[in-house]
Amino acid sequence: MLVRNLIGLLVVLVIVFISYKVYFSELQSTGSGSPARAVDAVGVENDLLAIAQAERTYQAEQSSYASLGELTSSGRLAMSKPGRGGYTYEIETSANNFRVVARCPEATSPGCTNYAVDNTMEVHAVP
Repeated sequence: MLVRNLIGLLVVLVIVFISYKVYFSELQSTGSGSPARAVDAVGVENDLLAIAQAERTYQAEQSSYASLGELTSSGRLAMSKPGRGGYTYEIETSANNFRVVARCPEATSPGCTNYAVDNTMEVHAVP
């Protein structure tokens, strides 16, 4: 009986260990292995959505899309700096569409992910 309990405990410990290893290897492969990088990624996604919402508001009022500088100077976007955690933001506009891209510094943060949002308001990873 004691041997059976020890074998059962050993099996549970092996399953927990394997799950732990798989979980953390998944985090590292997605580029969010460090807590700081994960926080930056969430902040960048929130910034992109705020910029996209400001673009939609600007377009509704002015019938055109604006640069990042125009959005902040007009008061439609409250942003103290044009990036976060090493990411920089760019806005690409056309007559009837916009795209906001957050680029990460590959040289200082290898494996980081670039993100983008457009008038669909869906943030997605981009190369």
